[in-house]
Amino acid sequence: MNVSNGPTQMNHNPGIAAAEAVDQDRLWQRHMEMAKIGAIPGNGVNRQALTKEDITARKLFFSWAKASGFSIGLDAIGNIFVRRHGRDPDAAPVVTGSHMDSQLSGGRFDGIYGVLAGLEVLEALDRAGAETERPIDVVAWTNEEGGRFAPGAMGSMVFTESRPLDECLGIADPQGVVLADALAETLAATPEAEKRPFNFPIAAYIETHIEQGPVLEAKGLPIGIVTSIQGSRWFEIEIRGESAHAGTTPLKARRDAVQGAVAAISALNTLMDDPTDTVRFTVGRIVAVPNSPNTVASRVSFTIDLRHPEGTVLTDLGDKVEATCRNAVTRCDVEVREVFNRQPCVFDPNVLATIEGSAAALNLLAMRMPSGAFHDAMFMNEICPSGMIFVPCEKGISHNPAENASPSDLAAGVRVLAMTVFKLANS
Repeated sequence: MNVSNGPTQMNHNPGIAAAEAVDQDRLWQRHMEMAKIGAIPGNGVNRQALTKEDITARKLFFSWAKASGFSIGLDAIGNIFVRRHGRDPDAAPVVTGSHMDSQLSGGRFDGIYGVLAGLEVLEALDRAGAETERPIDVVAWTNEEGGRFAPGAMGSMVFTESRPLDECLGIADPQGVVLADALAETLAATPEAEKRPFNFPIAAYIETHIEQGPVLEAKGLPIGIVTSIQGSRWFEIEIRGESAHAGTTPLKARRDAVQGAVAAISALNTLMDDPTDTVRFTVGRIVAVPNSPNTVASRVSFTIDLRHPEGTVLTDLGDKVEATCRNAVTRCDVEVREVFNRQPCVFDPNVLATIEGSAAALNLLAMRMPSGAFHDAMFMNEICPSGMIFVPCEKGISHNPAENASPSDLAAGVRVLAMTVFKLANS
């Protein structure tokens, strides 16, 4: 159900009133305005973390939050916090949100939906006159995607003190720009925000996101209640050989880094073979040096993204990556670096029950389901009760300019979020 911009008639249940105050048209229009920032052909976006496009998006988000009278905070890694104050200013807040950065060739809804959903909830609560005991924060996490500065989920990782900020500042992007410099530029662009500390007390965390998979659409359901997130391990592999002339150097005399990388990837494919098709193994980035058509490559680096819902399987396969590469590569040197390791997480049962009850109260069909993709919620789950809400995306396509979601599905997720947040902020 869409609403106008006029006053909302008060429902006897303030949580339902807030859900009914969600403005589907405004929510959609804001997505379309954000999608103009870093727009690429095919309705996609390239808005990587701590770029000029990211700064522009942050300023637009700030303008909307300020216009509604909410306070704005920033921490030292650039995580944004927009606050609607509660009756008890000292109470630990309920936090909702996601991220604003995208993949190099990303879609219009991944991440940004959760941020705009949170802002719409704050405004819907105002429109409904629904007071909460606790404050409510909308967070936009820095560098969730990890496409420019690896690893991903860096903002939530640093916030929860799972990784020190100092360890991240020297990380460089593929062009050699270090995170410290990009972060300083981003923070300087929004000097009016209040400073927030890391790991301040939080009562609960809820993240709303497109599913990035086909399950909800296939079942015709508008709401997914995320029970868990499968674990992830990321590796960077470097094969070092020797440059040589492609026309004069015999094959048996070469130390060809490309052929070494091919052998390593082939062996890894054998290692990861899984009859149940549960293992997720991806070689996502390959860089060859000197990358010339008539020169034998001296160096090849590639990335591995390994995921599995069972911690024991994830550990076993990940621990075999280095030996598999070394055994497969006979003429080149091999270096294996693990850059990310996160075991599977299971979300708080009380938070899941609250989401489920909110969907039922709003007559929205829902199902419990795991998440194959990792999200900032997996780090927040370590410091406070957490959960996630999924909404369908067309054909399950994500990390792709063709990524799409319907206005009604996006609004349905925000309505469930509004009621859930209201309940948690009054518990």
